[in-house]
Amino acid sequence: MTKEEVCDTVKRIGIIPAVRVSSTDDAHFAVEAVAKAGIPIVEVTMTVPGAIDVISHVTRYHPKVIVGAGTVLKVETAQQCLDAGASFITAPGFNARVVEFATKQNVVVLAGALTPTEVIEAWETGSDFVKVFPCAPVGGEVYLRSLNIALPQIPLVAAGGVDQRTARAYILGGAIAIGIGKDLIPQDAIERRQADRIRELANRFLGFVKEARELLAARQRSVTSRKALEECEKEATAGRGKKR
Repeated sequence: MTKEEVCDTVKRIGIIPAVRVSSTDDAHFAVEAVAKAGIPIVEVTMTVPGAIDVISHVTRYHPKVIVGAGTVLKVETAQQCLDAGASFITAPGFNARVVEFATKQNVVVLAGALTPTEVIEAWETGSDFVKVFPCAPVGGEVYLRSLNIALPQIPLVAAGGVDQRTARAYILGGAIAIGIGKDLIPQDAIERRQADRIRELANRFLGFVKEARELLAARQRSVTSRKALEECEKEATAGRGKKR
């Protein structure tokens, strides 16, 4: 899959599930459960035992799933992940060397950032998206909205504390996508191999994203209609003035 196709899929789906589990078997189960639930994107964090092998396995046996590498803190790790087949690189913080490496390799990168200065620096260094992490502790959707208003040209991914109560609000606040971990892939659901539960949660989050985007589209149509009406009124007023 090309870099453009990966970016388009992230934007279209609007959800990046993060797999943070304690074993390789758990990781395989989580990835398959999420994929079957209708989310063809997954981030395997480097905190998972054998994470690079998991990425290689998913790439080989689930070719329709976009698998990325999370918590990538070094260029050497990024290279290993790309060799294993990772389609994107991300981390909770900003590392210019990793972003520059991914850019040179023509691979999608989501640099982590928190402050406006970090967000701008990550974007200017070449990050395709900027992952605002951790969102929840610093104001949640209100903070994300403030960043979006100030920096509308930068595609933001909200991560860190996104749950069922806030997912919709983050999209309404301007997030192009949301990163979700345990609230989409609960540890007890992994331990009990409850694929149906993960599928249900995936459907809920997909629904939140869809609802929020539909509301945003409706708002935009309303604004466009109002502006068109205002223009018509101006033209009518100008016309009446000329007749006089």
